[in-house]
Amino acid sequence: MYVQVIVVYLECRCGIFFVGHLKTDKDESMKPISNRRNFLKQTGKTVLGSLLLPQVLRSSNIGYIVDESHVKLCGHLWVYASKFPPNWDCTPVLDTVFQDMAYAGLYGVELMEVLLRPDDAVRRIANLKAKHNIKVSGSSYGVGFQMCDAQQHKKILEDIHLVVPRLAALGGETFGISVGSVNRLKTEKELDAQAHILKQVFKICQDNGIQPNLHNYTYEVENDLHDLKGTLARLPDAKLGPDLNWLIRAGVSPVDFINTYGDRIVYLHIRDQYADGTWTEYVGQGDTDFKAIAQALEKQKFSGKAAIELAFPNDFEPENPLKEDWKMSREFVQETFGW
Repeated sequence: MYVQVIVVYLECRCGIFFVGHLKTDKDESMKPISNRRNFLKQTGKTVLGSLLLPQVLRSSNIGYIVDESHVKLCGHLWVYASKFPPNWDCTPVLDTVFQDMAYAGLYGVELMEVLLRPDDAVRRIANLKAKHNIKVSGSSYGVGFQMCDAQQHKKILEDIHLVVPRLAALGGETFGISVGSVNRLKTEKELDAQAHILKQVFKICQDNGIQPNLHNYTYEVENDLHDLKGTLARLPDAKLGPDLNWLIRAGVSPVDFINTYGDRIVYLHIRDQYADGTWTEYVGQGDTDFKAIAQALEKQKFSGKAAIELAFPNDFEPENPLKEDWKMSREFVQETFGW
């Protein structure tokens, strides 16, 4: 029996091919293992090397190699899209989006549905994936629709049949659905209609190999979670992708929410704010109790995906280049959550 470990890392963005051959003195790893003690000794060295090497590379000045062994951490592109009202189509800066998030070492880019509607969307975005060596992790969905309005269902389903297969063609894995607000409590009839179309959207996503989840703003979770509870009562198997900051801004404790619905959570958004509610430039700069949130997620054995979503106040000018804000945010999440 022989023990030989070859650790290979390929960093395409930097054009670096690194091979590490872990061995004992005088290449003892190539000799037969004669007893249990030697086996454990050599195995320990192998394991230690495999644990330390990613950290060494990650701390180097050649860029970041994504460790995919934990919860996969992505980035939602809202901070770029917010500069392009009213449709939030950030196509003009999409190359920068992919470049910045790749630089920060994120697993993937979470799109918005508007980017998937042009006929050439798959080709263009696939080229950006390849150019910057970063995935499309998924897309958020729901701008401009009210799913509780049965009159909108035909148009919504036509759109879903367009964007979901295109997301799948790009390798997308998640689809965060916002149901739309009517600026009041929805009626039971409206909640019935909302659940009816959500069930169809879930099926289309699943048929395309994509995990759908309910992504909240404030309106779904205000008023004792009236909207969300109404949906879950009708769709008890629905999965959740909560935005932790919108929970806070709606007066809902993220820890309590995680403790209550943890077994349903497959995705989440992370954003930070100061005590007065002002959004921060990067995650870890403000007063959100992320340590308590991390502990709650750990207790629930959360194993889905997560996305950092930066958002700036109106007329805010960041002090750092956005790629550095992404990098600092990712490093904080890695340190606090262990991802």
